[in-house]
Amino acid sequence: GGYDFARAAWFLGIGATGSAMGAVTHLEPAGSSEPTLRERLSAHVRSKIEGSAGGIAAAFASGDRGGISAEDEESMRASGLTHLLSISGLHITAVVAAAMFMTLRLLALSPWLALRAPLLIVSAGVGALAGIGYTLLTGAEVPTVRSCIAAVLVLIGLAMGREAITLRLVATGALIVLLLWPESVIGPSFQLSFAAIAAIVALHEHPWVQKVTMRREEGLMAGFGRGLLSLLITGIAVEVALAPIALFHFHKSGLYGALANIVAIPLTTFVVMPLEALALLFDSVGAGAPFWWLTGQSLELLLWLSRTVAALPGAVAALPSVPAGAFALIIVGGLWAIIWKSRVRAAGLVPVAIGMIWAVMTPAPDILVTGDGKHMALRGAGDDFALLRPRAGDYVRDTLGEGLGAIDMLSDLDVLPGADCGRDMCIVSVKRDDRIWRIAATRSGYFLPWEPFIAACTSADIIISDRKLPAKCTARWLKADRDLLRQTGGLAIGLSSGTVRMVNRAGDRHPWVLASGEQSLRHTAPNPTEIRQRSH
Repeated sequence: GGYDFARAAWFLGIGATGSAMGAVTHLEPAGSSEPTLRERLSAHVRSKIEGSAGGIAAAFASGDRGGISAEDEESMRASGLTHLLSISGLHITAVVAAAMFMTLRLLALSPWLALRAPLLIVSAGVGALAGIGYTLLTGAEVPTVRSCIAAVLVLIGLAMGREAITLRLVATGALIVLLLWPESVIGPSFQLSFAAIAAIVALHEHPWVQKVTMRREEGLMAGFGRGLLSLLITGIAVEVALAPIALFHFHKSGLYGALANIVAIPLTTFVVMPLEALALLFDSVGAGAPFWWLTGQSLELLLWLSRTVAALPGAVAALPSVPAGAFALIIVGGLWAIIWKSRVRAAGLVPVAIGMIWAVMTPAPDILVTGDGKHMALRGAGDDFALLRPRAGDYVRDTLGEGLGAIDMLSDLDVLPGADCGRDMCIVSVKRDDRIWRIAATRSGYFLPWEPFIAACTSADIIISDRKLPAKCTARWLKADRDLLRQTGGLAIGLSSGTVRMVNRAGDRHPWVLASGEQSLRHTAPNPTEIRQRSH
């Protein structure tokens, strides 16, 4: 259930990755040495606002998220506000709407134009050009392109006098994106962005929602409350639609995003982005400082909101790797409920419920082993998870923790009850049901005394190592050394069920697998039954 770097590199056109040791000598510039407009804009914004607030401001202006600290980005994710950092529907809508509003107002100052020219069509054209320019400036990522396509289609519909915000719009945008980037359908960006917009459109097509949220003649406070109710209903619908996708890809999802977005979306749309646009505009005459200060303060408020919500008890729900079958049921059921408009749509809730129950009831694996055999995560008594190597980096801890559905719960194997660890090897006993399992794992590259090592092998049910173990080292149930792991990739082992799941699949002939130096090994990857038989 982890991120497939080989697949991502294939579609990005990256043929190889590696590390360079020693000093780097700069021989000549690669192409133009002049920074691009996007780079200059990002650097300018960060020079005006410091810290993560400046990084978010730069992300709004150019799509560059490099200035946001890891802690603040994680808090945005846990609070359900991370969508604000990716240039998508909210940002494109704000830019297009602002361009249309200003164009329409300025042209309408002329009575002759107001009476004779199709100002709505002209302003829609200016809005479309602004949206396309903003998309190109911010890097043209898939969510941005999707949002730009949707915005242009809406503008075309408005110019034609047609109802533009429909599921046909969503389908057309998805078709265009998939024609250009077909691989995006399996990625979280495509799934999250289209699930969100489809849920919003389907929700606001429902007669009850239209009745509750439509504008009417009423007092200021009543209208304000109705707007907040509309935002809350929309936020809840989006959170419900996105939670299964986030749990499948990232193994965790924020629980309070709907409430946080009631404040964050209006703050971003009507305060932060207009202030930043004014700051950039007035910078042309050297008078942008007051607007930059206001922008910084509003962004600090946004960061305070994300940190506060992320710190609430139970702010993040975590699950171990969700079975693909459960995820497919949820997606099919969700699509059924969104597409149909009659009462038959309720039938889609059945596969959604089955998929959610399946996902929640799927236990975390007892042991996770990385493909190189260097790292192992073991579940002790209850939900105590421990890592083989105390000096494992944050990336390894995060990846294995997500696969186990454990957030900030990974301790070191040395302190786990029943573990006997030295510098070079760990032997740990864990109880599952009525059986005591004995697991041994090497954790250094040094040779061990022969006779004690062979005795440890033969007394262990499972032995794990990043090296090739001698033939006389035979475990009772599973010997996962370098030779086996080169064929299987990473392993997820369930002790109670006696199951072994592997990353590599026999006969996998995807191009990113064929391009690997271990393609012959991957094509002959054994199945779990063969692993157990070989171990016996």
